[in-house]
Amino acid sequence: MKFTVIGHLCLDVIHHPDGTETKSYGGIYFAVAALANIASKDDVIYPVFGAGEGEFETVKQIFSRYSNVDSEGVYQIAGETNHVHLFYGDKGTRTECSKHIAPPIPFPRIEPYLSVHGILLNMISGTDITLDTLDQIRLSVRSKNTPIHLDVHSLTLGVNSDATRFRRAVSEWRRWCFMINSVQMNEEEAAGLTIEKYDEESFAKQMLPLMVNALFITRGARGATVFQQEHKHLIRKDIPGIAAGSTDPTGCGDVFGSAFFYQYCRTKNFDRAAEFANQVAAANSTFAGSGSIDELSRFKASNGNGK
Repeated sequence: MKFTVIGHLCLDVIHHPDGTETKSYGGIYFAVAALANIASKDDVIYPVFGAGEGEFETVKQIFSRYSNVDSEGVYQIAGETNHVHLFYGDKGTRTECSKHIAPPIPFPRIEPYLSVHGILLNMISGTDITLDTLDQIRLSVRSKNTPIHLDVHSLTLGVNSDATRFRRAVSEWRRWCFMINSVQMNEEEAAGLTIEKYDEESFAKQMLPLMVNALFITRGARGATVFQQEHKHLIRKDIPGIAAGSTDPTGCGDVFGSAFFYQYCRTKNFDRAAEFANQVAAANSTFAGSGSIDELSRFKASNGNGK
């Protein structure tokens, strides 16, 4: 199978509660590397994003070690790659500071990679693509019924003058989610996406009629919830968390999205895919940054159905 992964690259500096720091590639790198480790050697992954002048060759070299990644869609941009500082507190609080955010990825960069079995769009910075570009993607794949998985991620974040991020509602959230096969967000993103501040079940009732087949709300160590609609009735399934001795939650949502989408494209089963994604994300939480992400290869598919 073939998959396209769209979103911004980051250079992460993770500030842990004990005062130590971890530096590694983040953002869409988590999604691509996780998918490369999970997917079989016969699958093909097309990442599409821009890398700064200082990282372009390094990133291309890193991806070259994955036989199932075709990095022709990675292109060089002027200036620096987005630098993200993540400050974690003792009680799980997180403050994010983003500098040098790349320009939105233009549709002509994406268009050559739309003849695939699935498209994973992760709004790493919140400005990874424009709404108009998303509309062009939807129109291009509509007749093929190509599933699109949208991780809302930083779409709900604005940027202060000091580069810190803040939560704000998205007035056009319905247009972002319209005709998207599956939509993913964490609890904070779900609470902050809409102006109306819906509770989760009311939010799901607003979301699913937009031709969204499944809504995922991730809860970190407490697992995730899947909302679906059956005969106009809301169906909720809670996926329990996995005690994994978490070291660093950075990138776990990105990994969840990749693992879910891969398994869903193989099985067309939302619940089974969410359970698998929960396992993979829990394993990722035991790593500091993305430096050990290749250990996720223990989840690698050995046949057409994954694990």
